[in-house]
Amino acid sequence: MSHPEQLERLGSACPEAVPTAVLAGDPCYDRLLAALPQRAAFRRALGVGPEQRLVVLSSTWSPRSLFGDSHDGTIPEGGDDTAAGPLPWLLPRIASELPADEYRTVAVLHPNIWYGHGPGQLRAWLERARRAGLTLIPPLEGWRQALIAADCVLGDHGSVTFYAASLGTPVLLAAFPDGDLDPGSPVAALGRAAPRLRPYGSHGSLRAQIDHVVDAHERDRYAALAAQTSSSPGESAGLLRGLFYGLIGIPEPARHAARLDPLPLPPYEPAERTAPVRVLTQLVDTGPPEVAVTRYAGPVHEPEDTGPEAAHLAVPEDTADTGQLSTADVIVRTAAEDDPRMGPPAAWTADVLARHPYCALAVYVTGVDRCTVRIRGGTLLRLTAAPYGDGRARLCDPAAYASALHAWLAAGKPLEDTAHGITVRTGAARHRVTVERLRTDDGAPRG
Repeated sequence: MSHPEQLERLGSACPEAVPTAVLAGDPCYDRLLAALPQRAAFRRALGVGPEQRLVVLSSTWSPRSLFGDSHDGTIPEGGDDTAAGPLPWLLPRIASELPADEYRTVAVLHPNIWYGHGPGQLRAWLERARRAGLTLIPPLEGWRQALIAADCVLGDHGSVTFYAASLGTPVLLAAFPDGDLDPGSPVAALGRAAPRLRPYGSHGSLRAQIDHVVDAHERDRYAALAAQTSSSPGESAGLLRGLFYGLIGIPEPARHAARLDPLPLPPYEPAERTAPVRVLTQLVDTGPPEVAVTRYAGPVHEPEDTGPEAAHLAVPEDTADTGQLSTADVIVRTAAEDDPRMGPPAAWTADVLARHPYCALAVYVTGVDRCTVRIRGGTLLRLTAAPYGDGRARLCDPAAYASALHAWLAAGKPLEDTAHGITVRTGAARHRVTVERLRTDDGAPRG
């Protein structure tokens, strides 16, 4: 047991088990607490910039969980009825309502969901959302780091959602079977304290509800629940080791303190989008150039943004929607600059424009903060975002910078005006981007 309140409930449910129960803290919670100072690094590992919000969708293993199959059976318009329950239709709504450069989404699903349905079936159900940028966290490792990095957890009555509340993270309950829980349990108390996701029409859009939960959140909102997570925070390793040595009847080593493995830093894994992207743009300023860019990857519905001056279609070359390439204004490829499969950026961009006569801009993303672009007519450019004040590279997708340049040129503005750079606005973030002319095959600048 991790807290005396559990002993009390055990005594009510099964008094015979109380003599064998022990209080030993919570090693999972202790690892979370110990890793909190690494939150910024965990966010960067997921490709989350300082101005972005990371939304973690979490589901436990239960018929009435977020990914369960025993809900009321209704699927909102535009939903996916290949699996009952809210999550399969909720994820496409996220793609339609949350701008790609302002929000990052990952899903943390109980291991039994993976193994009960099979990884292949799970990925098939979530294919559309994954192509729009959702990252599916592996079932055993990585979820704790994502939880620490989160700005909001959209969850249910599972332990991941409860841990999030205990850490002080804003929580929005998308599914919660109140009648299935012990009303005296801390999890049931979370259901009474946390806000619920409401129907879109009556309580605002999904984005508005997420933003409200984050903006109105007070750090100590769930302090009472955190106090019930463990009565011995940070001490579970010592308590458990002492218990185990006592059970086997040998002295516990006094020389070495008991420790839990620290959470490792995950590999860098930004959002991967292969769905066509609807890009809304607006020229904010013409001297110096500044363009606002709002991107929606694979939206099911037309985005409801008001006020964009123009829109265009940006399509990854490796999209499954290959028919969209023939009508794309911008075609994008992400690869290493020396990837022999693509050829150098100059060759790939020229080839794309030759194969797709209606494409105005070919974009080869070569790094986390840069890309090489070729515009119709042959001019080859490198776009590079200035680093943050601490010297770290910006984590905005460079394809957004290319879309800003396309919007500038499509509005009839001269390329020469970008010689001193262009500012790209994504939500509240402003990215200063240099525009460098590159030499072409004949060794001379073009344009």
